[in-house]
Amino acid sequence: MALSTPAENLNRRATSTSYDGGDVAFIIVAGAMVLLMVPGIAFLYSGLARRKSALSLIWAVAASNAVGIFQWFFWGYSLAFSSSATNGFIGNLRNFGLMKVLGDPSPGSPLIPEILYSFFQMEFACVTIGILMGGIAERGRLLPAMVFTFVWMTLVYCPLACWAWGQSGWAFSWGVLDFAGGGPVEIGSGVSGLALAMVLGRRQEKELLNFRPHNVSLVSLGTFLLWFGWLGFNGGSAFGANLRAIIAIWNSMLAASFGGMVWCLMDYRYERRWSLVAATPSSGYVHPWASVIIGILSGALCNLATKLKFLLRIDDALDLFAEHAIGGIIGLFLNGFFGTKEIISLDGVNTSTLGGFMDHNWKQLYKQFAYICATCSYSFFVTAILAKTIDMIPGLKLRTTPEDECLGIDEVEIGEFATDYIEIRRDVADGIFSADSSSERPVAAGDRHGQPEVGLHHRQQNEDINGKGLLPVQEKPEKYEP
Repeated sequence: MALSTPAENLNRRATSTSYDGGDVAFIIVAGAMVLLMVPGIAFLYSGLARRKSALSLIWAVAASNAVGIFQWFFWGYSLAFSSSATNGFIGNLRNFGLMKVLGDPSPGSPLIPEILYSFFQMEFACVTIGILMGGIAERGRLLPAMVFTFVWMTLVYCPLACWAWGQSGWAFSWGVLDFAGGGPVEIGSGVSGLALAMVLGRRQEKELLNFRPHNVSLVSLGTFLLWFGWLGFNGGSAFGANLRAIIAIWNSMLAASFGGMVWCLMDYRYERRWSLVAATPSSGYVHPWASVIIGILSGALCNLATKLKFLLRIDDALDLFAEHAIGGIIGLFLNGFFGTKEIISLDGVNTSTLGGFMDHNWKQLYKQFAYICATCSYSFFVTAILAKTIDMIPGLKLRTTPEDECLGIDEVEIGEFATDYIEIRRDVADGIFSADSSSERPVAAGDRHGQPEVGLHHRQQNEDINGKGLLPVQEKPEKYEP
């Protein structure tokens, strides 16, 4: 008996337009979980940036989410998933403004209606463009970035989504295995972020010295919001409350956990990145034991890839390429090895789709490799051309001036700060006591010259001879007794 093609699998239609309430409810909740990834990205980026540019990244991610929703409603969904398109590259405007998008079975699965499918896929698009906003960190202007967002979604994301998931997409018709967006989401955002950073140029050298995250608490909060949302991202890509969704969630947890442990072993400091992204293209295709291997490899290779920006001399400030593109590439390629029909068929829809090496489908390896090359090349060159073109339009220059960069994007573009605190002096008691006071102030004990000090120190309030109110320190050490 001849195997049916992927397109034939997705053309299967139920005899009625009724849907299982559990499947519909599951995808609604999964879509809401994916939405939570948007503030997760915002908090993550804000915590990773300097204080003077932290709020601008929250604003950029939030505003790009709004632009993404409008673009998807306007023509984004139609350009990615219109069922009447035949060119294999991009859709047409049959569903412009969500026209004719209601209760018919969706292009992605007969288990859910098209209107729900359009909502779920919209959240994917919003997360992708939110990730891409990391490319403007600490030097990009916000209004031009929003214009870039709309154009990039139209000319880069929508074609990539059509290739991978559209009924007529060339990659989908060819049998490429991309479960939840290794191409459109991970490579699309990571490689495009590298191209955007290249066009913007490096930050000033003094801004690169002693750079460190300004708020690790926000980094942690953003990371866990992303982890939570990714369970809906990958689990919901089974488009139903079925065993394949459970496997996808398990694989996401395993790949993230093992990737994080490997990263920590390779880097003896507190690290904020987890290798969730490698699970995105593979979570619905592989056994849980394979996700352990994928997590270990992605954790190691993504860690090493963070050094590439120094070799390329491209200021990828938030490591979009290393974290997203490399992770997506690893997951996509390993689908060719570990993808198996046994897992794919658990949704009850794709019952005849072959996996890769595990199913003796050797040609899947070169299909995955060709798809990776196509998505990387298209994302990089089209993004670079778009960014350069927009940058040349009067009033839409993407990068701020060197003076504004020194002041910080928050002050220049927004006029507010994420943390409204300005450090005047290092010691919090400076300025509280008058210079002519004869009282003594306590100074915190600490570890001086390797010798632990447990007693109180005092700072004598005397006026400095230069008249500038600089106060000499008179220490009264206590005898140390261990």
